[in-house]
Amino acid sequence: MARHFDEQKLVIASHNPGKVREIADLLRPFGVDVVSAGDLDLPEPEETEDTFIGNALLKANAAAKASGLPALADDSGLAVDALDGAPGIFSARWAGPEKDFMIAMKLVEELMRGAEDRAAKFVCALALAWPDGHTEVFEGTVAGDITWPPVGDKGFGYDPIFIAEGETITFAEMEPERKHAMSHRADAFRQLVAACFQSS
Repeated sequence: MARHFDEQKLVIASHNPGKVREIADLLRPFGVDVVSAGDLDLPEPEETEDTFIGNALLKANAAAKASGLPALADDSGLAVDALDGAPGIFSARWAGPEKDFMIAMKLVEELMRGAEDRAAKFVCALALAWPDGHTEVFEGTVAGDITWPPVGDKGFGYDPIFIAEGETITFAEMEPERKHAMSHRADAFRQLVAACFQSS
């Protein structure tokens, strides 16, 4: 049985404004006051784990311990079939120290050159950690294909080159509400909400 979340304030353990905005939007219906790790000047822990869930737990626990508040961390990325699941947990690192995702997207396309298989998926692991050390974890995915060149300016990260299954436009071309309804983050959030935010 998952622990029910009944606190008033939650730290989003991220320094990525796009990710913070998306998570805050998804949490809005529950009336939780959210603050980002960046706003609190919390240090960004080094992501040393080899899975999305491992890194999400690492970030959530670090933020909860440093802030004394419950913390929600997301570790997500793009896994491309033709690249044996890369960039995977290194998705953000492919964008370099300046977090320039155009560099990362170009690298994906260069490495895929000649590949007939364009299938990929976004993966999102969510970890909710309390200051007492209790944690809950959830993982969501959305399948699709890589397209080129990048299209759209509404998303962030690899959104401009990803078209979800059954869609004809990239995540970066979609209105946020439409993306939220189908994304990997939305999938993980549905599990989180059912387990921790809805009364039994």
